[in-house]
Amino acid sequence: MTPQRRRQLLELLRQLGLDPAAPDGPGTGDRALAPIEEALSHRSAGRPVDHEQLEFLGDAVLRLASSLYLRRHHPLLSVGQASALRAQLVSDRWLGELALACGLEPLLHLGPMAAGDRAGRATVLAECCEALIGGLFVAWGGSDGGLEPVLQWLTPHWHRTSAELLDDPHRHNWKSALQEWSQGQRRGLPTYRSDERSRIHGDPRRFLCHVEVGSESLGEGWGGSRREAEQQAARAALETLGLSPPAAGSPAAG
Repeated sequence: MTPQRRRQLLELLRQLGLDPAAPDGPGTGDRALAPIEEALSHRSAGRPVDHEQLEFLGDAVLRLASSLYLRRHHPLLSVGQASALRAQLVSDRWLGELALACGLEPLLHLGPMAAGDRAGRATVLAECCEALIGGLFVAWGGSDGGLEPVLQWLTPHWHRTSAELLDDPHRHNWKSALQEWSQGQRRGLPTYRSDERSRIHGDPRRFLCHVEVGSESLGEGWGGSRREAEQQAARAALETLGLSPPAAGSPAAG
């Protein structure tokens, strides 16, 4: 690892609110920073070690850390409410936005195709952000203290997101809002029909979805996944009905 790269990684950790030189930290040498470098090395770069193993680990760490966060800070939520909120706190959309906010993109090792694929940018950012969570867990001792830096970094971000979502429970979940409306009108459940229009992974217009309530077509939406396309179709339906979809202009849940 070059001295310049070491300085970049140390500055990143400081920006995340973490001090690797603290008594309970891993240190500032190459070996201590290796999991962080691994997390930021996307598989497309063709390096000997890439982010995939840490992404796998980070997925489990993220779900555990978010569950602990909700238990500590929102203990009065029902299991169903906590589960719905956690789904937002660990979504690909949320991870991609977090990666941008924390300035991860310029630090990533990417191959030429991934670097030039703007359609797949959000996916790459989410993957490497999740890998970074796994990298922090490993660097700080794994099962012996590795959750603390993850919670220290993510808790302020989760505070903000939780406040927004609890204030507006349909934020990023227009399907739920449309379902409540249709049931309230005694019109049954909305029906979604999605068609795959592209085979390119990460293409934001990969799926086109149409939504109907009863026999009435109310809207359509595009998305990089079936779920995202359904959310955008539900949002369009709410606009058609003259209902104000929450957080207009925000991306759908991942």
